[in-house]
Amino acid sequence: MASFRYVVVDVFTDVPLAGNQLAVFADAREMPEEMLQPLARELNYSETTFVYPPEGDGHVRMRIFTPAAEIPFAGHPTLGTAFVLAGPLQLDEIRLETLRGVVPVRLERDGSRIVFGRMQQPLPIAEPFEPVDELLAALGVERSELPVRLYDNGPRFVYVALASPDEVAGLRPDLQGLMDLGPIGVNCFAGAGARWKTRMFAPTFGVPEDPATGSAAGPLALHLALEGRIGWGEEIEIAQGAEIGRPSTLYARVDGGPDAVERIEVGGAAVIVARGEFKL
Repeated sequence: MASFRYVVVDVFTDVPLAGNQLAVFADAREMPEEMLQPLARELNYSETTFVYPPEGDGHVRMRIFTPAAEIPFAGHPTLGTAFVLAGPLQLDEIRLETLRGVVPVRLERDGSRIVFGRMQQPLPIAEPFEPVDELLAALGVERSELPVRLYDNGPRFVYVALASPDEVAGLRPDLQGLMDLGPIGVNCFAGAGARWKTRMFAPTFGVPEDPATGSAAGPLALHLALEGRIGWGEEIEIAQGAEIGRPSTLYARVDGGPDAVERIEVGGAAVIVARGEFKL
């Protein structure tokens, strides 16, 4: 019988039992490949990460699984894994190898305790999204206040702007209708200035609604900057997860301009809440 230890982290929150849950297997070297997806399904968090020695110039290599599939990059697994590993390694910046390249995460401390992290995300690729009418019908809304766009930074997200945070809070989407649109996450948002509210639905990946979606926060900042709703280099604060009892706070900023996006950063807090062990 083999033992596999993991750490549970609540990400994009500074208090336990909020934010987005993550399980981190900090040493997956001896774990059979065929066990990874079943473990992620057993834990049933939005994502689970498995950590290996680096293959390139990162400190470690990381694989990310939802309950349904492996994905190339995601935000809250990257930030949460950085919190788990950077403490024992005594690092102010940790470089995590993902299937979308190396993601550096800078950590901020209060004494010896890590309290905040900022990741430099892969730059997203904008794609056209054609079935807008089917998307709006599945969401139960009549229109988007901004053009509907799809951005790919590993996962693929489509963005729908609603008229108010209350309209975002009141969404009751047809999850089967969203699944019929294919392997995308649907990010619905509203707000103004530096404060925005989002909800993100990804039933295709086994995540009906996500409490905090770090990989969607960066493209949201880019979308808002491209549409003139925020300034380039302006940091926004994003509230997510309250409707499912997991309130979360994310911060995002995009540097550059419409002709050349230079850098996208997403940040937040995280807290380690539990440690466990599988004996299989």
